[in-house]
Amino acid sequence: MHQELEMRKSFFSSETIIESIYFGGGTPSLLTIDEINGFIQHIQQLFSVGTQAEITLEANPDDLTKEYLIQIKEQTIINRFSIGVQSFHEEDLQYMNRAHHASEALQCIQFAKQIGFHNLSIDLIYGTPTMNDEQWRQNLHTAFALDIPHISCYALTVEGKTALESEIKKHKKTAPTDERMVQQFSILLEEMQKHQYLQYEISNFCKEGFFAFHNTNYWKGIPYLGIGPSAHSYDGKNRYWNIANNTIYTQKIIAKEFSFETENLSKTNRYNEYIMTAIRTMYGVNSEKIKNDFGEEYLQHFMLEVSPFMDNKWIKNLNNIYTLTNVGKLFCDYISENLFIIED
Repeated sequence: MHQELEMRKSFFSSETIIESIYFGGGTPSLLTIDEINGFIQHIQQLFSVGTQAEITLEANPDDLTKEYLIQIKEQTIINRFSIGVQSFHEEDLQYMNRAHHASEALQCIQFAKQIGFHNLSIDLIYGTPTMNDEQWRQNLHTAFALDIPHISCYALTVEGKTALESEIKKHKKTAPTDERMVQQFSILLEEMQKHQYLQYEISNFCKEGFFAFHNTNYWKGIPYLGIGPSAHSYDGKNRYWNIANNTIYTQKIIAKEFSFETENLSKTNRYNEYIMTAIRTMYGVNSEKIKNDFGEEYLQHFMLEVSPFMDNKWIKNLNNIYTLTNVGKLFCDYISENLFIIED
């Protein structure tokens, strides 16, 4: 990965200020302090990193021991954690085959706050067959009581070729239902609003001043560079994704060969990506931006296709900014697909 950093040091212009560094999964909390510092220092050597840059480490709760947290606080410039809690109920964690226990999730958050980390984000999963509506409220209330400023909440997805998928197919575990997910999503919106969290993207909620800068830049189409196996990059016009296979990635990089594939985005691709990302956020789709960036033809298409969703109150318009209503958020992917332009 250090070698790849060197190979891609010209990705950004010399004027670019790096405003966020994100150590993402896999499991970067397995890195030693020296390894974390080595990457940060190398990035600082190659790029201009802002003095107020958001520097996030994704972590499993069982990795964040008190000793490790103290080392990170004293010896690194990591200033934000994204912790994969998933649930504060043991039965849910067992269903999802998570390695940590609910007690470890609580403990690592308490340790982090004691040591002086306050910019914390946790992930929670809803829709599991093991969690009823009242338990979902309890999960949320636990996060509120811990004063977590940023909470990401995702509907349970059963990924292919996972242990969970296999267990469901063998009828060892119950499959999730859409009905439960819809009901618990509604509870999520109700509780977040009641506790004054902003829903700035469908799955992401925060207190004022705690927007995830890194994630927000994805949705706003800001260029980013990804390093490591399976990492993705975007320069504003092209997408790049590294080989996922660790061995082949390593062989290519050692041979000083680029390990990524490239997709050159057409104007229509870029329009579709703008729709797909912007419609998910509180910032919405700006019809003036469509006209200025893509042209009158694209604007006419958007206005025609968005009209039915305005009529059924899935989308609202305020000053040429089109955002999803709470009902519309349940159908975000369907709405996006209908707003896309399909190339021949």
